[in-house]
Amino acid sequence: MPQLIVLPHEELCPAGVVFDAAPGTSICDALLQHGVEIEHACEKSCACTTCHVILREGFDSLAPAEETEEDMLDKAWGLEPNSRLGCQALVGNNDLVIEIPKYTINMAKDHGASRSE
Repeated sequence: MPQLIVLPHEELCPAGVVFDAAPGTSICDALLQHGVEIEHACEKSCACTTCHVILREGFDSLAPAEETEEDMLDKAWGLEPNSRLGCQALVGNNDLVIEIPKYTINMAKDHGASRSE
């Protein structure tokens, strides 16, 4: 079973966390199941960017993002070439190193930036 290695995030997991995740589980669900309370304002329907994550390792092991996810990612704070929405990216068979950005933009709620710290 692949491991998810979550880099330290000041608010959500100050020491970072490492856990096993079942292939086919969304990154967002895996984080939530292991006590990392990542935002998911649109209830994981690919309608906001609050579950934006950056894959520092393992990005190429994931299935490509669909057009809807790509369109939403264009609105994410701190977008990088290896960014994904946690609600849409499914764990594959490889380990992932995940960074949760310091800020999020809640497109579902107020179209403004919010701190996640």
